[in-house]
Amino acid sequence: MLTVHPIKAFSDNYIWCIENPATRQCVVVDPGDAKPVVKYMQDNHLTLHSILVTHHHYDHTDGIDPLLKEAAKTATSAIDVYGPANSKISQINNPLTQGDEISIFNTQFRVSEVPGHTLDHISFFSPSDPQHKSPWLFCGDTLFSSGCGRLFEGSPKQMLTSLKALAKHPTDTKVYCTHEYTLANLAFSEAVAPHNQKIKDYAQSCQKKRVNGLPTLPTSIQTELEINPFLRCDKAEIKESVSRHSNLEMLSELEVFTALRSWKDSF
Repeated sequence: MLTVHPIKAFSDNYIWCIENPATRQCVVVDPGDAKPVVKYMQDNHLTLHSILVTHHHYDHTDGIDPLLKEAAKTATSAIDVYGPANSKISQINNPLTQGDEISIFNTQFRVSEVPGHTLDHISFFSPSDPQHKSPWLFCGDTLFSSGCGRLFEGSPKQMLTSLKALAKHPTDTKVYCTHEYTLANLAFSEAVAPHNQKIKDYAQSCQKKRVNGLPTLPTSIQTELEINPFLRCDKAEIKESVSRHSNLEMLSELEVFTALRSWKDSF
């Protein structure tokens, strides 16, 4: 069975490491820093098989070159670097677009273009198979637990469309986003939906994890559909709350999302 482990980087990043115990190889997702990855691989006797990249921001890519140089010391062939085809990331040697599928460790990963945070952003979805029991979603900085990424390049419409596409994955999908933003996001979610008991309960659970030094991730699609206001912009509770905050009547889902993202930016 394949396993996924978080490697901490910077102040709040997770570099996800997909491990194949049979071969002692691994895939790393969004390696913004090579040093913790190299240490983790050395400590766990792993060799680098390939790299998955969701978008071009430095905290997801700056570790690629050092990792490739380190792997070149022992690798017999070039390391595959999978990432968006329309990206600024020069190290990508396997460019991917909407609907592409790749196979790693005999498990499939399906690519979706999810612009909003950046224009080149993609996600990797792996359905449940004999290699892992639950579906996996590596979504970079598009969907966070109880939140979503800032709109650095894309439009609110693009981000809303991307989030709705991710939310259509099976509800038991494990969501591996790349930042430990959960508690801050939940504080905002409680402000938006103060009567949502599921948000309060989840916040208590996440607080206990953080006190014990544990990550709050992965989350799940089911959980996010219940506690993430950015996936609930069509709900009356969210519409009414955003309308009160903005002093404007919110009619469309896009209007609600746009105002909600603006509210979060200044929260």
